Amino acid sequence: MTNQSRCRRFIQRCVLAGTVLFVIESAVAQNQLAPDLASSIDKIAQQVLRDTGVPSASVAVVKNGEIAYVRAYGNARMDPKVPARPQMRYSIGSISKQFTATAILMLAEEGKLSLDDPVARFLPDLTRASEVTVRQLLSHTSGYQDYWPQDYVPPFMLQPVTADKILDMWAKKPLDFDPGTKWQYSNTNYVIAGVIAEKASGMPLLEFLQKRVFAPLKMESVANIDQSRLGDTDPSGYMRYALGPPRRAPKEGRGWLFAAGELAMPARELAKWDIGLINQALLRPASYKEMETEVRLKNGDGTKYALGLDVSTQAGHRMLEHSGEVSGFTSDNIVYPDDRVAVAVLTNQDAATAASQIARKISPLLLAGSNPGAAARLAQVRSIFRGLQNGKIDRALLTADANAYFSEQALRDFASSLGPLGVPEDFVQTSEEGRGGMTLLTYRVKFRQRTLDIWIYQMPDGKYEQYQVMPRASSD
Repeated sequence: MTNQSRCRRFIQRCVLAGTVLFVIESAVAQNQLAPDLASSIDKIAQQVLRDTGVPSASVAVVKNGEIAYVRAYGNARMDPKVPARPQMRYSIGSISKQFTATAILMLAEEGKLSLDDPVARFLPDLTRASEVTVRQLLSHTSGYQDYWPQDYVPPFMLQPVTADKILDMWAKKPLDFDPGTKWQYSNTNYVIAGVIAEKASGMPLLEFLQKRVFAPLKMESVANIDQSRLGDTDPSGYMRYALGPPRRAPKEGRGWLFAAGELAMPARELAKWDIGLINQALLRPASYKEMETEVRLKNGDGTKYALGLDVSTQAGHRMLEHSGEVSGFTSDNIVYPDDRVAVAVLTNQDAATAASQIARKISPLLLAGSNPGAAARLAQVRSIFRGLQNGKIDRALLTADANAYFSEQALRDFASSLGPLGVPEDFVQTSEEGRGGMTLLTYRVKFRQRTLDIWIYQMPDGKYEQYQVMPRASSD
């Protein structure tokens, strides 16, 4: 038998075995989600992959603080085609940064460093090291220039490098801005943080993470892709030139991903990390508060970034998020800690938005399920919209002001402009906040040809003071 034949037989056996495992794993997970919700997630993932042409996606959903759904879609490898399976490891890219931040916070709890320590305590030769703090590294407010802002691999990055060399080349040049005065994403910050973690702990960063993070959370299938490619039973990473076909992406040289994007794992393993965040399983509550609190600049402006995490509010729900990209892979991870909900999406193409699209389309479905009040309100908002498409509205739901707004002319215009659009493909809440003693609610309504925004003001008694519909500038 030729080597090629052996390889083909091996792949076939892997596909068969993986199919069995996939069926078992999916069946167990699907039992924790309502069939219609599971079906909606499948449709979202499959549609986004069709629309973007990204080869595959692996999705894990956390609901009520437990892994509730795990499934993979598309092809992990294109030639020959190998279906994606849930147990396959994908590179998570910059989602790795929150693991480095956790290592720093653990060392701070032990008194081996402080978030407000100057970098000079560990690396005195770096630019303005006595002025930049560890906190500013983790929050991207240091001013150190990013060594890899591109969405492709420059030729010099195909060669191996050391962390010290990266610091020599990028952390000893003038800062891009004074420390704490701006926010600017920089992978260099996390290489510095990784070196500090190793100096403070006295061991390699990955060894520290294995002992203190992966083992306690039972994350048993984590790979360090800073040292080598993923294995033959994992996905291949792809890239595209414009709208051309997927092509194998090059692998970064050894050392370039250290502490900033070096981890790979199945979506299920990333979901275990999310559950650890939700349960505050590894750090003290005060440390998690540090990790999840927006860092402000010296002038008081917010950055919407904490320590390795984007922080925001979506439809009234506190949201922690980070995306990731390395050569051949993109990812997105969203956690709603107060709702005990999370969604992790990993894909095998770089410079693509599929992971983010899938995660952000799934999230509202999970939040609606976790909050019966929000689900009931969404149903009512949709019902009002359907009525307006037919020139009708239940005036008992409106305040006197809103009733005056919805004149006969208004209802005719709503019907003539909205009715022809038909049934929406997507209808989700996008924000919630207080204003003027009322609740301001926004929704996105997507049709095949266009997308609309709905702006609502709701009174404390539940009546609607405003229900306005307007075109959205982008269909995204």
